Amino acid sequence: MAMRPVGAGQRGVRMMRMVCRLILAAGVMVCVLGSVGRSQAQQTIRVGWTIPAEESKYWMMRRPTEFPDLGKAYNVEWTQFQGTAPMTQALAAGALDCATQAPLSLANGVVGGNLRAYIVAQHVFEKPGGFSVYWAVMNDSPIKTVADLKGKTVGISVIGGGTQGPFNMLLKQNGVDPTKDIKLVEVGFAVSEDALRQGRVDAVNMNQPFAARAEAKGGTRKLFSLSQVMPNIVHILEACRADFVDKNPDLVKAYVRDITSGMKKALANREETLKVVSEVLKAPIPVLDTYLLKDNDFGRDPGAAPNFPAIQKMLDIYAETGMLPKLDVAQFKHPTIVAPLQ
Repeated sequence: MAMRPVGAGQRGVRMMRMVCRLILAAGVMVCVLGSVGRSQAQQTIRVGWTIPAEESKYWMMRRPTEFPDLGKAYNVEWTQFQGTAPMTQALAAGALDCATQAPLSLANGVVGGNLRAYIVAQHVFEKPGGFSVYWAVMNDSPIKTVADLKGKTVGISVIGGGTQGPFNMLLKQNGVDPTKDIKLVEVGFAVSEDALRQGRVDAVNMNQPFAARAEAKGGTRKLFSLSQVMPNIVHILEACRADFVDKNPDLVKAYVRDITSGMKKALANREETLKVVSEVLKAPIPVLDTYLLKDNDFGRDPGAAPNFPAIQKMLDIYAETGMLPKLDVAQFKHPTIVAPLQ
């Protein structure tokens, strides 16, 4: 849903009040209205999103008429980002109200950016036997083991993002220092296959649907997956700034109800979900059909409920490996505003 249209007079007032914060996030420039009217602030949620695996949000963006409150009781300003880490920065800066987050990104925002946030929903997690984010190399690459990555250029979707925690852990377990022994470069999921085939990186992370597309073409092979070091990873969740939730509980409840409803719609109508995801990801339905919402895909809670015990376990592992101080997941729990909400 786009920003609501305003008249010329309103535009003039808004221009006089506008405070812009420019946030570089995969080429996205976000202009934040710092002095909006009270009624508008209570009616609009600024939401960050990314790809892939946010089907509930994709339904809200592409099928808004399926959500009675959306566009009536409240509005959403959608801004796309390259990954979770830039959205953490935007949340901490007050440029977003809610956004997709990974547990590590969110925790880093708390530790380094004084961010206070609630986890209000969950998008996807890795389930046994399902898809796990993996690093690929070319079939003819001399890289056969994780240890062979020493001295190589390795791509990752976002440095400091959700996948880097288990990635660093696996490298360390195999005698590779992720800060000294490799050249780590950011390569978005959408262009990871091209970067690998063109030789710009020696290994790169793969996520769906781009992994399915690369596998269909052939010529690549899996080197390792994140499930080898951290099973049942909660990949992405939905978080909202605590101050925003506390000031606008009814507004956030409406949003979380729609996130819950969106997840249910996505799981109940796979045929339509394939169309919705294809529209957002610009990926052909035949490619999506090879995995989306099948056994070889990520797992999804039917009510978008956050798995707080699993998130706590991830935070504990990060603390044990020195990536984070000890954190209690309880600080991210709101007593009432959390999926599923009806």
